[in-house]
Amino acid sequence: MRKLIALTGAGISAESGLATFRDSGGLWEGYRVEDVATPDAWRRNPDLVLEFYNQRRQAALAAAPNRGHLVLAELERDFDVTVITQNVDDLHERAGSRHVIHLHGSLFESRSTFDPALIYKIDGWELKKGDKCEKGSQLRPNIVWFGEAVPMMEKAAWIASTADVFLVVGTSMAVYPAASLIDYVPDQAKKYIVDPKKPDILHVPNLAFITDKASIGMVKLRSMLLALE
Repeated sequence: MRKLIALTGAGISAESGLATFRDSGGLWEGYRVEDVATPDAWRRNPDLVLEFYNQRRQAALAAAPNRGHLVLAELERDFDVTVITQNVDDLHERAGSRHVIHLHGSLFESRSTFDPALIYKIDGWELKKGDKCEKGSQLRPNIVWFGEAVPMMEKAAWIASTADVFLVVGTSMAVYPAASLIDYVPDQAKKYIVDPKKPDILHVPNLAFITDKASIGMVKLRSMLLALE
């Protein structure tokens, strides 16, 4: 079975009603990146950071996968699919995708501020001050904040290098290091970018564009892919 690797971004979740910093001019419902999504923000005001992610978690729980998520999951019938997502929600999993790598962490996990290897699932929507790991340290959202390393990047790059087909869905290809993953894909692999705004990428061989939002573009892309099988 051919390997299909999909890199997804905020655009696919935006169709399910989840806001992004990028779409809001650097603000997310009034919050600045610097105030809620950096290590310095956590040191300055952990209560605000916890509240911000509690709100994001509530919004994600209230959202539902859209057609873009569902079509990507349905492609597992015909391809060996791995989704590499920049999104921190769980909409891919709820749509039925079985192999999902979260580059930037997960809203539904917390981790120890003392030992980053200690990661816990969050039941429900709330992570509170005083919620501690087994070593007695405060738990923080298991999110890769701006300015932090992306620990899953090496694994994601290796997976991209195995692709027969590589999809980019709902991302501007402007956020690094995730945007560099397409450079690890073999030259002979078919590559498709699904996004209303065509990114300025000229150096990638075997690349085609579908300039639609994910819910429409993924339906078109599925027909194209199945016609090639």
